[in-house]
Amino acid sequence: MFNNDIQKWVRNLAAQIIRPLANLGISPNTFTFIGLILSVITALVISQGYFLIGGLLVLFTGIFDLFDGATARLRNIATIFGAFFDSTLDRYSEAIILGGILFYALLNPTMQDHFWFTDHVQLWMIALIYISIVGSLMVSYTKARAEGLGVECKTGLLARPERVIILAAGLLFGLTMWALLILAVFSNITAVERMYAVYRATQVTDKQALNARSRQQQPLKVEPNSTPTPTPEELH
Repeated sequence: MFNNDIQKWVRNLAAQIIRPLANLGISPNTFTFIGLILSVITALVISQGYFLIGGLLVLFTGIFDLFDGATARLRNIATIFGAFFDSTLDRYSEAIILGGILFYALLNPTMQDHFWFTDHVQLWMIALIYISIVGSLMVSYTKARAEGLGVECKTGLLARPERVIILAAGLLFGLTMWALLILAVFSNITAVERMYAVYRATQVTDKQALNARSRQQQPLKVEPNSTPTPTPEELH
């Protein structure tokens, strides 16, 4: 959803913030792990019903998540494992924070939400959290799988930055249920968008590969009225 200019501006801002700390020798992977710890703290705060503080922590954790990449670029120490480690812990962090909301729902079976349009708020919240987690994982998986096959896959409405902002806004303004609904619906739409984008991107190469295989497997044609050439043994 955010265009490249916004993403570039945010990365530059993160680089300016992290520049004084980059010379302390803290590795990018350490920042990644600290981000996971912050997600656990955020989940614990949310699980106790402190949604306003939780929303602020979600924003802070989302910004902190940029520090590992910014440090790696500033010190020119980016590694393949670092990128893998960051992406993996990002999935854990997102699921852990949503798990904090889930734990809150389980602790409050009679919870009410005046901004929600129906009763049974607890059941709705549990269902939306589950669908949101599935959608979030599928958004990440479709991108990773496509790029593993050599296909660029950055399309879609809700990448991780958008999901962080939507969830934080919902917690801050008392619209958690609506934020979860948006995440549940549009994260899965994003996953489907990416599947379709990969389908479109691979059609030409897939057809070429299938045509090449069919030519290789085509049986030898024999003319219907042709007489086979006799072997030397048959002539005697």
